[in-house]
Amino acid sequence: MKNNSIEGMNYDILCLIVNDGVGSKVLKIAKQDGISGGTVFYGFGTINNNALKLLGLDDIRKEIIILAAKKEDAEKTLEDLSQKLKLEKRNHGIAFSIPIANLLGNRNCVYKQNASSRKVEDIMHQAIFTIVDHGQAEEVIDAAVAAGSQGGTVITGRGSGSHETSKLFSMDIEPEKEIVLILSETQTTDAIVASISNAMEIEKPGNGVLFTLDVNNTKGLF
Repeated sequence: MKNNSIEGMNYDILCLIVNDGVGSKVLKIAKQDGISGGTVFYGFGTINNNALKLLGLDDIRKEIIILAAKKEDAEKTLEDLSQKLKLEKRNHGIAFSIPIANLLGNRNCVYKQNASSRKVEDIMHQAIFTIVDHGQAEEVIDAAVAAGSQGGTVITGRGSGSHETSKLFSMDIEPEKEIVLILSETQTTDAIVASISNAMEIEKPGNGVLFTLDVNNTKGLF
């Protein structure tokens, strides 16, 4: 009986993009709603791109908080965060949830084979992730905006793929990576992806990685 109830659980990922220093408040609110723990990343907006001002992503550093929760808890927490962080106001942040087919690393989770997502017609927004070499994020943003996007968030990271390393004095050097996160309405996703792919020649080995995820709910978009 216990295993059946566990296998029936649906989980969401909550993602919030807030101003630097607000991440601790996000984690505190989530904890009050029963979501213990999360991961905080640092990112920034592209100052030279005017379109990003529409999303409030053109200033200082941003904090990106990732939380995993049962679907019903995620929906409640998303509403609480939206109210307490005043996401209905510009420049206060963006929040969205993403359904996940499987979650491992949590003691309450069991891997489910053939896990499925929602019907395509139910999806209103999608998240586009593009991973490129350091210094190329603005090119990705420009290509996305040219196809109708209103901007995105840049997160710094490091690559570890064998084709992404170089040699310096016989030492492997892993170049820094930039992860560009863009939210788009479903009907514009294909055009944005095509624009980024063409601009960055993403299909050539070593030029980057691009993937999209369906989004459940969004807060703070204008």
